[in-house]
Amino acid sequence: MRRIKRIALDKVAQTYLGRQQTKANAQLNGGTLDVNSKWKSARQTKTMGKVFTTLQSMMGVRQRCMYCLDSHGCDIEHFRPKAKSPKRMFRWRNLLLCCTECGRFKGSQFPMDGRRPLLIDPTKEEPWDYLDFDPITGNITARFDLQLNDFSAKGQQTVIVLQLDRREALAAGYVQTYRKLRTVINRFLQAPIQTVDDLINDLLHEDGHGLLGWCFKGAGQNEAAFSQLRTLHPAVWQSCCTAFKYK
Repeated sequence: MRRIKRIALDKVAQTYLGRQQTKANAQLNGGTLDVNSKWKSARQTKTMGKVFTTLQSMMGVRQRCMYCLDSHGCDIEHFRPKAKSPKRMFRWRNLLLCCTECGRFKGSQFPMDGRRPLLIDPTKEEPWDYLDFDPITGNITARFDLQLNDFSAKGQQTVIVLQLDRREALAAGYVQTYRKLRTVINRFLQAPIQTVDDLINDLLHEDGHGLLGWCFKGAGQNEAAFSQLRTLHPAVWQSCCTAFKYK
């Protein structure tokens, strides 16, 4: 996972979503709203296609799922499930790009702690504040919170809902990405003649799974290659943190 910047929709799409939500709210109040039928009908329109392509553009050329960053994002996902939160069915900030597998695992699950969601929204928060990574197995786990002396509840529920610690292909992809990032760092450590900008660009290019947050903010900064970079080249380390917004 990684933090994703949500971009603005064009005015036509914004107006369309607002109009659809108003109609859905009226049907909900009148007791006639069929959530699945309403969404299916809207999803087939050209304007909703623009919403979909906007979500794709937020993920760059790889257009990967906003949850796992491993598979192709193939459809629009409701962060708060439309069946449970029909008043958010057409809200732009409730829409994400999702792969088939993550969508199937999540379904209509949406764990809560009172009014607080216990599922990470990658467009609103930094996932590595709640998650950890095992570079040996490739599994995503909940981050241990030293202040609470317990594992992050949001991290735990996100892992459970999306089964991030039980997907072999996903784990293999994360391990491969981690090794690529480690290779980039080791190459720099062996011959630190590369410019900082080139190092940053190489790291961004190899980070197919959003692991830079773990490497430069989470527990990954204590792994050998990254720890050496921080110790031997503190200015370079700081430049990377600034570039990745992990100051």
